[in-house]
Amino acid sequence: MGKHGSAHIVWDWNGTLFHDNDAIIGATNAAFAELGLAPITLEQYRALYCVPVPKFYERLLGRLPTDAEWELMDRVFHQHYAQHRVRCGLTEGAAELLAQWGSAGHSQSLLSMYGHEELVPLVRGFGIEAHFIRVDGRTGPSGGSKAQHMVRHLEALALVAGGVQAARTVVIGDAADDAVAARHVGARAVLYTGGSHGRASLEEVGVPVVDTLAEAVAEAQRLVA
Repeated sequence: MGKHGSAHIVWDWNGTLFHDNDAIIGATNAAFAELGLAPITLEQYRALYCVPVPKFYERLLGRLPTDAEWELMDRVFHQHYAQHRVRCGLTEGAAELLAQWGSAGHSQSLLSMYGHEELVPLVRGFGIEAHFIRVDGRTGPSGGSKAQHMVRHLEALALVAGGVQAARTVVIGDAADDAVAARHVGARAVLYTGGSHGRASLEEVGVPVVDTLAEAVAEAQRLVA
């Protein structure tokens, strides 16, 4: 893996490889309850969600949360998410697609805004860690954008894999922020409609939008062919 010039996929985790929509909604509504906000449905979430997350809360509050409100909601969200995620699994076909991409001689990695210390054992528990040449979760405070994390991720991949190039890299994720991060480093992006964003908001980004991970991989292959 990681041969000079070979195709590489940077996978997103939450809402992409990990089908955690139910956990996200449950944890979000628990956080909302702390500020007296009414619960929202998955459809409402997918229509309103954006990164950085405080901007998402602004859409519902009519203002940015204060630092104290943000810290409270963030803490409550992660507490409830940890409880709900145990009932969630990989997106349908994800494990097979990871194996097939690797068997075809390509490399892949995982970059998530989920905390690194929680992410690694979760990925390991699904038995898919060996498919990735690198797994990176968030190590700083939550609430930011993925772009700077992507820079560090690709810099590390260049050293570990000995030749992953941004021009031959495709980011597969479920949020507009994934495409922004890809563009920031000169990579391509494919966005998947099964996670945090609805198709309408994803199509505004100007990159390919697909409804299944199998379509995402096929599109990635086409983009770097």
